[in-house]
Amino acid sequence: MELPVTGECRLLHTCEMCEYNNDNDCKADHNEHNRWLVNDRMNAIKYKIIVGSNKGGVGKSTVTTNLAIALAEKGFKVGLADADLHGPNIPKLINAESVRLRAHDDGISPYETKNGLKVASLGFLIEDPNMHIAWRDAVKYDFIIELLGNINWGELDYLLIDLPPGTGNEQITIIDFIGEVDGCVVVTTPQDLALLDARKMISFARDSNVPIVGIIENMSTLVCPHCEGEVDVFRKGGGQKLAEELVLPYLGSIPLDAEVAERSDTGDPIVLAKPDSKVTKAFLNLAENTHKFLNPEDALKAS
Repeated sequence: MELPVTGECRLLHTCEMCEYNNDNDCKADHNEHNRWLVNDRMNAIKYKIIVGSNKGGVGKSTVTTNLAIALAEKGFKVGLADADLHGPNIPKLINAESVRLRAHDDGISPYETKNGLKVASLGFLIEDPNMHIAWRDAVKYDFIIELLGNINWGELDYLLIDLPPGTGNEQITIIDFIGEVDGCVVVTTPQDLALLDARKMISFARDSNVPIVGIIENMSTLVCPHCEGEVDVFRKGGGQKLAEELVLPYLGSIPLDAEVAERSDTGDPIVLAKPDSKVTKAFLNLAENTHKFLNPEDALKAS
């Protein structure tokens, strides 16, 4: 399939941006143009990290959002790409459901939070948040290209990509077009059922030649709202045991705290809302461990 030769490609890019442009006559085929667009954006980003679980309900989007904010709080330039097309919840998590992104000559500008986190999500394009998304793979493919190639991410230290559940078309497309994903963070809860799906996510990443940054155990223990003691509800430690079994880094655990749920509902991420809480300290520790995995020389300097 050839792109139109009207000076604007089907991805709504002006062809003046494209290296294949010649007098506004774009000669690139669809796939070639898409790859150039994505590569051009990704070249300005130091680390591209996918965050997956292969299972819904483990708090992956909440973890991804707060991990991204924690990295930003440490002074890094961070982007957050919501690739969970059927459940684009990140706008809700950052109180930005009414935001609509705007297109410019150099692409679509992502939404930027007060602490500098850049965010893009299908949720910014849907008028009715209750409307379901029922897309065939070809349409999902086009949106992934939009997310990676048409969003003007600019120069970043980290781009965190929140994956949908499973190991299907969206995951394959993202890894294929980025070309060299720098790492995969796997989110699980302690129960065997969640760990079973986490194993599949790890297997997928390994088969795709994506390094495993490490495993995060979410909802590890329950924080008592009265005394702040911790209760072992879900048999903590499953994530750490899985990491030890598969010889993978264990990034740390996140306790189950009712305030995290409350803050998520109001779009007030816990890392910003309660900087001294146990949960925030856990997320900052995760951010530190993620950075150390990707920058072992920094860890050596610190020691």
